[in-house]
Amino acid sequence: MTSTAAPSVETTGTAGSAPQGDPHARRFGLPVATCLVMGNIIGGGIFLLPASVAPFGTISLVAFAVLTVGATALALVFGRLARRHPRTGGPYVYARAAFGDFAGFLAAWSYWITGWVSNAALAVASVGYLSVLFPAVGAHRWSMCLAALAVQWLPALANLAGTRYVGAVQLVSTVLKFIPLLLVAVGGLFFFDPDNLGPFRATDQSAVGAVSASAAILLFSYLGVESAAVSAGEVRDPARNVGRATILGTAGAAAVYLLGTLAVFGLVSHDTLVGSQAPFTDAVNAMFGGTWGGTVVACAAVVSITGALNGWTLLSAQTPYAAAEDGLFPKVFARKRRGVPVAGVLVTVLLASALTVYNYTAGAEGVFEILVLVTTFTATVPYLLSTAAQIYFLATGRSERVDRPRLVRDAVLACLAFGFSMWLVAGSGYAAVYQGVLFLFAGVLVHAVMSARRVRQAGQAGAGTGA
Repeated sequence: MTSTAAPSVETTGTAGSAPQGDPHARRFGLPVATCLVMGNIIGGGIFLLPASVAPFGTISLVAFAVLTVGATALALVFGRLARRHPRTGGPYVYARAAFGDFAGFLAAWSYWITGWVSNAALAVASVGYLSVLFPAVGAHRWSMCLAALAVQWLPALANLAGTRYVGAVQLVSTVLKFIPLLLVAVGGLFFFDPDNLGPFRATDQSAVGAVSASAAILLFSYLGVESAAVSAGEVRDPARNVGRATILGTAGAAAVYLLGTLAVFGLVSHDTLVGSQAPFTDAVNAMFGGTWGGTVVACAAVVSITGALNGWTLLSAQTPYAAAEDGLFPKVFARKRRGVPVAGVLVTVLLASALTVYNYTAGAEGVFEILVLVTTFTATVPYLLSTAAQIYFLATGRSERVDRPRLVRDAVLACLAFGFSMWLVAGSGYAAVYQGVLFLFAGVLVHAVMSARRVRQAGQAGAGTGA
């Protein structure tokens, strides 16, 4: 099939940017773009992470450090790609520019699946925290379902109100959720007790085996590093700010992850932590006494998840928007109001809501969990294609002219990021990869229909002009 490469940066400029003169559409500055990255990386999972990796011992901190290196390499690669193609769409744009329409479509399709399924998962996860604050929420299946739907639709409404409000919600939610997280991550070091750390290697596995096993749990903690790149068209001076926001956001998330986990390890005894259902609550209670830590952590978790949903809703609409502009998704996804792809937001929240209702009504054991696991695979497909695109640009000389040391550095970073992406795929597990491939290949039919429509429309346009 003949593929059409994406337009170069010289011809696109800041495609997808907010319309001038619209008071509800405002392009993101560096602080908001950084909050978008940090808010999307850090959702609600951080509040259980220390307990999840505690059974492996403090060697899990080594796994965190290794993953941080890989995530940083991936963030740097996205920054370099965004300088070349500062357009809304991120991985879709890079894959299409390097490998043509089909690769671009696969990146957009897989990222879109990841977005709306993950939104449903985040909303369902928020119900447990809401039940701590409002016990009536957890009293009945329907009350839990309604609460999960409300958590989805409030960020969606903020998105529909315009990029100005998306940025405001993202900034406020990031600040609010980082206050208690930093309280534990930094303040907890003053209450740190080395006797609580427990063994360095708590299992019978080798050091390499223990690092790999704990890394499999932690691998997906860094999903979201591409957030600023996906919304590049909404960022002021994207060629400069997307890369900075990506690095700053990833570094900030890494600092909170590492310091927070280390602080909890030193505040809560190892035996208690292994069986803890709320490790940050236990840490706050250990710092200040009493039992009010649960309320504080529940508030932080709800704010954290709401902020993540706000950001992921926007990203879930931006990739189909970019693909629709190129004729690879239905044109309805390319329409914007107030700087936001309205159809993308509505379709995303409707699909996520339908999955949420199904979760609470169908009673099909394990189906929802399977779908969530599938997204751990579909999220890595755009990463693989993006890092491969960077390697392609470097190998073919299509990247910016740089001196040899810089070229070597960029090549090493791209290869490291590609290896990290492959590690993410391996960490998904056999079942998730198998089922994720089925979801991915289902999009081939959609691509066939859209491609046929483009050819037919091109033929009609040619006939109309007498070509």
